[in-house]
Formats: sequence, structure tokens, C-alpha cells
Amino acid sequence: MSEENKPQRTVRSTFDRKFGVSEKKDERRPREDRERRDDRREEGRTFGDRPRRDDRPFRGDRPRGSYGLREDGSRREGDGRFDRERRPRRFGDKPFGGRGGRFGRGGDRPFRSFNPEEHAPVYRQRPEQKAEVVADEALDEAALEARAAQAESNADPVSNPPWFRKLLALTTEKGREREGCFLGEGIHVVYELVTKHREVVISVYAVEGFENEELIEKINDAEITIHMLTAEQMKQLSSTVTPQGIIAYCRIANTKPVYESSRSVITLVDAVQDPGNLGTLFRTSLGFDSDGMVLGSGTVSPFNPKVVRGSSGTFLRVPFEFDIDMVDHINFLHSKGYTVIATDLHAKQSLRDIPAHKLRKMAFLVGNEGAGTNPRLIELADETVKIPMSSELESLNVSVAHGILSYEAAQIQKELK
Repeated sequence: MSEENKPQRTVRSTFDRKFGVSEKKDERRPREDRERRDDRREEGRTFGDRPRRDDRPFRGDRPRGSYGLREDGSRREGDGRFDRERRPRRFGDKPFGGRGGRFGRGGDRPFRSFNPEEHAPVYRQRPEQKAEVVADEALDEAALEARAAQAESNADPVSNPPWFRKLLALTTEKGREREGCFLGEGIHVVYELVTKHREVVISVYAVEGFENEELIEKINDAEITIHMLTAEQMKQLSSTVTPQGIIAYCRIANTKPVYESSRSVITLVDAVQDPGNLGTLFRTSLGFDSDGMVLGSGTVSPFNPKVVRGSSGTFLRVPFEFDIDMVDHINFLHSKGYTVIATDLHAKQSLRDIPAHKLRKMAFLVGNEGAGTNPRLIELADETVKIPMSSELESLNVSVAHGILSYEAAQIQKELK
């Protein structure tokens, strides 16, 4: 092919400014493009040259408000102002998928804000388990009286013999007062009564099949008769939901405190009605070598089965008097040289603030769980004290307060000469 017939090859700039080769003949450019190209040649620039950075005008040198103006001061097309209709669209301006409303929602449905409570994580929890009945759970006094009354109405000598009805009467306060006896229930209580207070134990009743070799040996050594009961009979005599299978039948007896000693710590109990609290008061008094307790009128009986069990049978080791007129007894203690000390929330001093010579013979006055100590008795007291503690708590349980005071009193007695 001759040179004349070969297609002329020209270099053209593509849209993305890459160079390529075209086999087509040279197409004449428009007149404006040719004039622009001639102007570049006159200025000494070639195609694609751009002004150097140093030759560009600094934007900060332009007068404020000159943007969008021509050299003669006239505004360009659009006046250089922001036109909301001509601004470029942004993501979200056009509804997604042709739906109306906000992104991802269609029609006229209202937008629902995110609620963290509705989307909170759900944690799987274990099912609630019912608390198991413990062996020491006790029946209330009304249930015991109803059970005893039902047994009294049944005079069948075979299923309900007289000796059993007599034992069943001891589960109530009236029955104990009438018979002058009480029941000590449980392994620890019976062991304490048999080993420490043999003189008050009349007999022992055990359920068929009871197995405790050590306790049975102690009972035999004390020459105490053991009677066998059926499981149903033991359940009727027991004041707990789950009986331990052994009960001691005892005479009511107690030892009075000695008030003539040179040093003494006595506890005066005013109308404490919770048997568990009274049982704890007995144990605390024994633990800190108290010289005795005086139970005023309105206080629960010390021979209540819950008191006996709460003290683990040790209540007979503490000298005590019960059903006492507290006013007369406070006057009696004054005549014996005792300093009567009442616990009071409004007191200004603690036990340590009282002069030592007043604490050689002291009698603590503790009161009812809800109403507190009788104000009349507080007026008869020589001193009032409070237990220093945080202001976050108003008061303590009567047995807890008595424990703290008993400890302080024991320490003071050791320090006295």
C-alpha cells in the first residue's frame, strides 16, 4: 500500500485524559477549538500545560464578596448565590426504592424513634425455686392451741390415751401453767437437760427407730425412762414442722439470782414477746457470765418451746425470775445498791461514760421489740445509755443490743479493782 493510500493516524485525548490512537482521518475541530489552540501557541504553551502554582492567584488576596464576579464586576450566571433547587443531590434526598417518607420507610407511616427499653437484651434466668422447709421452722401459738383443743375433744382411750393428751396440753401456755411442766424438744435440748439438769427431767419420749447412740447412752446413764411414740404422735407433740424425734418431759423449775454479791450484772426484760429473742437473751447472759435475768409482766414465758429451743436448753443455767412487777423490782434493786441503766435512743452517753463506781452492780433494762422500754420504767432508771453507731440505722434488735451491752459490762467488770 502506498503512502498516499495509508490512513492518517492522529493522537486524540480521551475523556479520562488518556492518550490513544485513532485510525480515522483527521476531523476538523470546531472554530472555537482552533482559536483556543492558536492562542496557546502565541503564549508559548502547549496542549495540556497548566499554570504553575506560583502563578495562581492566592484566594485570600481576593476582596470579600468577589466570588462569582467577572473581571468587569458583573455577576456570573446564577449570581453566585446558593440555589437550593440547583444544589447537587445528596444521599437520602431521593427516597430509597421509590418509597415515600424517610429512608427505608414507605407511604405516610410515621417515623418511630428508637426505644432502648424495647430493644434491651433479654437475659435468661433460672426459674424461682421454693425455699425448702428447714427443720427448725416452728408452728405459731394459735396452731398449737387448736391442735391441743382438738385432741382434748377426742376421748378415745385407744387412739388418744390420757397420758398423751396430758403431754399434748404442754404445747400450750395454759397447759404448762396448769400442769407445772414443760417439754424440751430436739437433740441438743434433751442432751443439755439430761446432762446438766437431771433433777427436772421426768421422762424422755422418742420416736420409733430413733438413732443417736450417744444421747441414748446418756439417758440410760441418768436412769431416765424412755417411752416410744409413733411418728404421728411425735408430730403432734412437736412445735416444729420437721421433728427431730425426741422430747424431754420436765418439771418447771428455776434458780433465783443472788442480789447480795459485791459485783453483779442483771438484765431486766420488759415485755419482750418474741420467744426467739428471749432465748437469745438467755444464751447471751450465759456467755458473758451474767448473774441473772428478771422477766417482767408481759414477757413471753421462759418455758415456751421456742424459748427452750432458742436457748438450746441452757436457759436453766441462768438464774432468773419471771412474771415480776418491774416497778417494785427496780425499787428493790435500788435498795441492794444496783445502778439501773436503761437503753434509750435519746440518751447522750454510752456505758463507758458512766463513772466506774456506779458500775460495780448494774442492771440493764431492755424493752419491747416494737414499742421499746416503758417510759415509766426509764424514769425510774438511774442512767440512760445508747450504743454508738452509724446514723444510717435508727435502732438495733433487742437481743443484739443486749449482746453489745453484755460484752461492754463484762470488760468493765474485769477492769474494776
